[in-house]
Amino acid sequence: MRLAHWVLALTEDEDGRPAAVLDRAGVSLEPFREAVGRVADTTPLAPPPDVLYRTARERSIALRHDPLLTTDFLLLAVLIADTQFTSLIAGWGVAASQIEALLRVSAEPSGQYVPTAPPPPEFVVTDSPEMSEAARIVDANLNRGREALRVLDDYARFTLNDRVLTEQFKAIRHRLAEAAGLLFAATLLAARDTPNDVGTEITLSSEYTRTSAAQVAAVNLKRLQESLRSAEEFGKVLSADFARAVEAVRYETYTLERAIVRGGDARTRLADARLYVLLTGSQCAAALDWTIQQAADGGVDVFQLREKTLTDRELIDRAARMRKWTRDAGVLFVVNDRPDIAKLVGADGVHLGQDDLPVAAARRVVGPDVLIGVSTHNLDQVRRAVIDGADYLGIGPTFPSSTKSFDHFPGLDFVREATAETTLPAFALGGIGPANVAEVVKAGTERIAVSSAVATADDPQAAAAALKRWLM
Repeated sequence: MRLAHWVLALTEDEDGRPAAVLDRAGVSLEPFREAVGRVADTTPLAPPPDVLYRTARERSIALRHDPLLTTDFLLLAVLIADTQFTSLIAGWGVAASQIEALLRVSAEPSGQYVPTAPPPPEFVVTDSPEMSEAARIVDANLNRGREALRVLDDYARFTLNDRVLTEQFKAIRHRLAEAAGLLFAATLLAARDTPNDVGTEITLSSEYTRTSAAQVAAVNLKRLQESLRSAEEFGKVLSADFARAVEAVRYETYTLERAIVRGGDARTRLADARLYVLLTGSQCAAALDWTIQQAADGGVDVFQLREKTLTDRELIDRAARMRKWTRDAGVLFVVNDRPDIAKLVGADGVHLGQDDLPVAAARRVVGPDVLIGVSTHNLDQVRRAVIDGADYLGIGPTFPSSTKSFDHFPGLDFVREATAETTLPAFALGGIGPANVAEVVKAGTERIAVSSAVATADDPQAAAAALKRWLM
C-alpha cells in the first residue's frame, strides 16, 4: 500500500475521527479525497503497518498522554511518515503540524499558544453491572441514531435534492461523532452483546410498511430523537460531558424536523404553483375582483394582497373580499406582512420580509396549516429560512421594479445560487415581465412573482397566459 491509500481508507467514513479532525482543520473532505485519489498510485510506499501503529501510539502518548491507538492519530502517523508526502498533502491544505496541534490536549512548556483539542475520551471501568448496562444501552442507541441520520441524509439528498438540509444532517452526524468521541470506543464495544439482545427477535408488522419516502423520513426523525434521549439519559452514568453533548444534538434535531416536515408539505402543496402575482388595489388597471378572475383564467396560481397605506380596518375589509374572490377562482391567497390579518380572513398564506416577524412567531399566530413565505436576498437568508421552517421563498430582487425601490439587486446570479441551494419552492421576484422572463427561466427557476406585468395590463388574462407559457 502507498501512503495515499492509507489516507483514503482512513477518511472513507465521514463520521470517523480522521474526517472530524480534518473538518476542524477547515478541510473540505470530498475535494481533498478526490485530490488524493488522483495521485494515489504515485505517492510513496507506506511503511509496514506495525511501524505506523507504533508511531501513532507514540504520538498519542506524547500529545494526549494515552497509549490508546485511534484512527485520528493513525492519520497523523501516515501524514508524517515521509517528508515528500507531507509536503504534497500540505499543498492541499492539510498541514501535519496543524493536525498535530488539533490533537494536542495541553499547551507546550514554552508557553506559546497551541490550539487545544477536546478533552480525551473518558475511560469508564465497566466491571460493575450498572456501568456495563448503561454502556450497552448507550452503544445501542448511538448505533440507532447513526442509522437514522443516514436515512435522513439520504432523504434530504436524493428525495428532496436539498443542499441546505443535506449539509445540516451531515453537520449533525459530525457532532454526534464528536459526542461519542468523549467516551472510549472500547468502553462501548466491551459492553456490546448483540447475540443476547432479546429485542432483535421482536418485530412488529408495521415495521415493514411504509407508504412514501416522506413517511420513512418522519419515522426516522422520531427514531433519532428517541435514540438520542435514551443515549443522553443512560450516558449520564458514564460521562456528564457526553450526556450534555448528546442533549445539544437532540435539540438540533427538533429544528430540522420542523424544516423537513414543513418543507415536505410545502413542496407537495405548491408543486404546481408557478405564477405568483402581487396586487395593490390602486395599481390595478381595472376592478380588483375582475383582475383576479381574468388573471386566474390566464394561469395565475397565487395572489398576494400587498397594501402598505390602508388602515387596519380597510385592510381587513379588502383582505376578506379578496379571500372570497380567490376562493371563487380556485387559487391561493396570501397576505403580505400581516399574520394576524391572514389568520382572521382565512388566507392560505402570509408573506414575510426580512424585517417582519420571524417564521416561528408568525407560525404561532397563523397556526400549522397556513403557508409562510419569506423574502430572501442572499444565500445566508435562504439557508436561515429553510431551517426556520418557511414554506416557500421569494428570491430577489432580480431586476429594478416599478412598484418597489431597492438599494441592492442580487440579480440572476442569486436566482441560480438559490435554486441550486434548496428545492423549497422559490419564486424569483423584482421587475420580471415579458421582456426578461426568458432570462429568469434560463437562470434555473420555473417560478416567478410579478406585479405590474399583470396588474396594469389591459388584458390580465392574456398577460398572465403569456408569462405562464414560459413556466410550464
